[in-house]
Amino acid sequence: MRIRSFPVILNQSIGQPIAAKIQLSKAVVAFAAGLGLSMLSYPVHAAPTSSGDTVQGLYDALLSTMKNGRTLDQSGRFTQLESVIRRSFDTAGMARSAVGPSWAGLTEAQRHQVIESFERYISAIYADRFDTYNGLKLEVTGEQPAPSGVIVSSQIIKGDGEPIKVDYMMRRNGDGWLISDIYLDGAISEMATRRSQFAAILKKDGIDGLIAALNR
Repeated sequence: MRIRSFPVILNQSIGQPIAAKIQLSKAVVAFAAGLGLSMLSYPVHAAPTSSGDTVQGLYDALLSTMKNGRTLDQSGRFTQLESVIRRSFDTAGMARSAVGPSWAGLTEAQRHQVIESFERYISAIYADRFDTYNGLKLEVTGEQPAPSGVIVSSQIIKGDGEPIKVDYMMRRNGDGWLISDIYLDGAISEMATRRSQFAAILKKDGIDGLIAALNR
């Protein structure tokens, strides 16, 4: 597994990582089955009933993807994670927040394009970074109410035992919960950083330029 900033990393066409690079050693875990079998062995969960369930479901999917990473390859990991990202993240709300004030001036077709591109972008980043397993542990450690929803606390424990604190802002979605922001070390907001980065692209290249950057 490679982490530049956890868990969503901005590529160079969009901006720089939001935190210092966290280097993790890589290990290859052999897996005998092909894509079909790996999908059959993929963990099945009931619909999340708490905010922590959503994050735990995401973590279980990431661990499964890492353990099957070499068998799946980049395309297979993307296919496996895309539906997980869609049901775990408030991609529509995150895209709207990231675009900022410019969102009000977009057509419905443009908004749809941005949301779809943003969703694929997140899925591709996860598929690229969570590629092999080296003993990493992903743990949900607690929940607490927040003004706009619930904060789920978690930690990533590296192979050498070093913990990395990652918090998730969750919002209610019907009977479940969706991730709406991510905080590294409890302080660095992915969405705040992304708004700044997207604003620069929108100013220079407009909404079509932003969509193209996400798709790249």
